[in-house]
Amino acid sequence: MIPFTLRSWQQEDATSIAKAANNPKIAANLRNVFPSPYTLADAEWYVSDCINQGEERQLTRAIIIEGEAAGSIGVFRKEDVYEKSAELGYWLAQAHWGQGVMTKAVRQICREAFERFDILRIFAEPFADNLGSRRVLEKAGFTCEGTMRNGIFKNGRVHSYCIYALLREE
Repeated sequence: MIPFTLRSWQQEDATSIAKAANNPKIAANLRNVFPSPYTLADAEWYVSDCINQGEERQLTRAIIIEGEAAGSIGVFRKEDVYEKSAELGYWLAQAHWGQGVMTKAVRQICREAFERFDILRIFAEPFADNLGSRRVLEKAGFTCEGTMRNGIFKNGRVHSYCIYALLREE
């Protein structure tokens, strides 16, 4: 596995994150809020938003590889009857796929989220056909709780998605 660090976002990360995120293969597996193409203006907005939101309800981190932001990972607390849950989201530059970075990053941020927040579970919702992301979650100790058949519409196609969760005691 290549070495990496997770750290809080810095405004100067926008340039490298714009380059890493501008890949339709990444956007294809994320919600529509993730733009494609991904511009420098998109990256500047995202980095600023992560910084400005603070860490009361979320942990957002840049994945730093060889001195540059190569991806993003975050845990976002939910509200209302879901207040004891948080959602995990992440993406990584394609050049670093399959190298064990994301599995280790998921483990690391989940530990930090359980230490910091009064939550009982962290969940993720990868597209069912995103086998790489599903494998990351499984290797990080998440359990697949089910498949939501035909639950999403992305790029003109209907997809199913899975719900994975990691409980505090696991």
